Amino acid sequence: MSGPVRIIAVRHGQSEANLAYERARERPLVYERGDQEVTLTDLGRRQAAAVGHVLAALPEAEAPEVVWCSPYLRARDTWAHAQRAWGVETTLPLTVDKRLRDREMGALAPFNRAAVAERFPEEAARFLSEGEYAFRPPGGESFGDVVVRLRAFVGDLRATARGRRVLIVAHDAVVLLLRHVLAGKPDAELPSVHRYAPIRNASVSTWHVVDGRMEVLSFNDVTHLA
Repeated sequence: MSGPVRIIAVRHGQSEANLAYERARERPLVYERGDQEVTLTDLGRRQAAAVGHVLAALPEAEAPEVVWCSPYLRARDTWAHAQRAWGVETTLPLTVDKRLRDREMGALAPFNRAAVAERFPEEAARFLSEGEYAFRPPGGESFGDVVVRLRAFVGDLRATARGRRVLIVAHDAVVLLLRHVLAGKPDAELPSVHRYAPIRNASVSTWHVVDGRMEVLSFNDVTHLA
């Protein structure tokens, strides 16, 4: 395939919503803040800085040359803190692309699974019958819908970043499904990506072109956070 010679995909650092969901555990939670407005926690900012140190340690021939980022605040803040820790002397070209946004959950967006089961039992039942990767929340997206927009993004990336090293800063669903898209897998195999989940906060995943195909060098790596 023509296009980038290397792709590094980073999930944003811990967000305030991640922390709220973690604290709620199995208790119903309604998180009212809009998905685009969720910010990083103190830990998330430190995680983002750790990503910057990873980038700084890369050989020049492996370091990103251009950056694509989700429009959501937690992703943009992750890049800002990583770039500051990296200490790059010049600003890398940055493109904010809405196709890198997190999976949209529509009417169910404010609710964790316990709250969905409590308030929308019919949707919880539909989730169980259809399966996680086929389920489309009312007004939201299935994982297959996210794959469609990521295929379009990757198609454009092949033209706009040909021969370059690309950094993508986005979300867990985006990083997970990029693995499916870059491997060229048919959508019938989409549920098989489940074995690579969950994608950790501030994890780093790297692909490199080998014989014209994007091959995974490392995936969901969080050793830099230790």
